Amino acid sequence: MPRIDGYELTPIHPLISIDHIVTVHYFEYSKNYIFEGEKHNFWEFLYVDKGCINVKANDTMFSLSKGQIIFHEPNEWHTVVANGQTAPNLVVIAFTCDSPAMHYFKKRILSIDHHLYTYLGKIINAAHTLFTNNLNDPLLKKLDKRFIEPTPSEHYITSYLELFLVEILEHHERYEKDVKVSTSIHEYMKEEKLAIVINFLQENLHQNLTLDDICQNTLLSRSSLQKLFKEGTGHSVMDYFKEMKIQEIKHLIREENHNFTEIAEILGYSSIHYLSRTFKANTGMTLSEYASSVKALLDN
Repeated sequence: MPRIDGYELTPIHPLISIDHIVTVHYFEYSKNYIFEGEKHNFWEFLYVDKGCINVKANDTMFSLSKGQIIFHEPNEWHTVVANGQTAPNLVVIAFTCDSPAMHYFKKRILSIDHHLYTYLGKIINAAHTLFTNNLNDPLLKKLDKRFIEPTPSEHYITSYLELFLVEILEHHERYEKDVKVSTSIHEYMKEEKLAIVINFLQENLHQNLTLDDICQNTLLSRSSLQKLFKEGTGHSVMDYFKEMKIQEIKHLIREENHNFTEIAEILGYSSIHYLSRTFKANTGMTLSEYASSVKALLDN
């Protein structure tokens, strides 16, 4: 073992070491988007942040919903097709990595939790700071840095990505157990039903929907609806609808086209006080705090 001043040096062998970042994307696609397909000699993964998406890897078609992630190994041909029902939001990150541990991710589809999702958010935020490119451009082939000298954001991207992958390796059983991939007509129909319900919720954010309202308009029984949502999203349908409203409140605040009273009216809240209480209970912030926060700037 090498020594310095009598001290023995301990070598460190990282489990995952990222060599290069190729692209970092946050896509907001239309419900009819089609990507014709490609293959390349580096790793790529796609995470569904909203909605549902169909992904073909080599000769196999998969249907992914919110919270699921698919990995494409180098030289694996893949394509993306929206399902025509919901407009999906996707995180796509491509990188080079020769670490032997990456073998685990070959042909892997997982369901990740909120803890891992925060790493993706930090990577996207760092990319916005570091690069001048539009991260919503699907034709992007080169990332252009804002700065000549190294910056903290450059370190953050690779570090968060390595942590993201290492934590999946460490706790892989947690992320594998509830993955549902549509490899049969029955499973595909379940995904379609879920997409129809989510689309109905999105189109009725201005309403105070009840569980009975949703059942009546989607032709599903209470038990079928609850089971469909629990299996497909991990949440109850009413909790999911509440979170959709919270995200729409944030969106309207960031647009700065409406005051808080108008936002309450747009989204069907009985008063601005009810809107404020609901928002604070779900985000830990008041409406004014969110509007003036750094988080609002980052979200924007």
